[in-house]
Amino acid sequence: MKVLLLDDHALVREAMRGVIAELQPDAAVIEASTCTAGMSLMQQHADVALVMLDLGLPDRNGFEALEELRELYPATSVVMLSGSNDRESIATALAKGALGFIPKSASRDVLVNALRLILAGGIYIPPEILIDTQPVNALASSDDRRSPFDLGLTPRQIEVLALMMQGKSNKLICRMLDLAEPTVKNHVSAILKALGAVNRTEAALAAAKLNWELPKAAG
Repeated sequence: MKVLLLDDHALVREAMRGVIAELQPDAAVIEASTCTAGMSLMQQHADVALVMLDLGLPDRNGFEALEELRELYPATSVVMLSGSNDRESIATALAKGALGFIPKSASRDVLVNALRLILAGGIYIPPEILIDTQPVNALASSDDRRSPFDLGLTPRQIEVLALMMQGKSNKLICRMLDLAEPTVKNHVSAILKALGAVNRTEAALAAAKLNWELPKAAG
């Protein structure tokens, strides 16, 4: 596994290297302090599996870099790092396809657990964004409707939801599940309706609050 640390703070990169080494001892870590250097490394290393991307890069807005990475390297997972953890930034990162959002102010234990979840195929959402959020309509009625099947999701839709939670685009989901794009769009619409969500971000938040054990990526 190869990981790109794209952050202009050497201490942050050092901390992330330590966490990655703890969870994936055989991981190869490459580093860059600017977006320009990071994109150059991406061109040289086609096998990068995970990018840990700083929101506050010196030469480019982190959200713009995230969009470019998702467009050019859809199979590569991207996790956003930030010195702030405001709800707007978190929601924007998730909406643009980030696999998770890790505040730099988080403790080492939080960093380890967040990255462990991400490496296992999940999505990490800081608890701050879940505080005081309005309950999702379909989920507010009772505590016993805890399974995806209770909300009417089919096994295939659960697979699609799992990939959505990993920040995969519709086109990539099509390839991974060998489905036509209209079929995937229909599944996504059904998932949003079942969760009472209007977009992928709300769906990810709703599923995260339910702590569902979703299937891992097929490829």
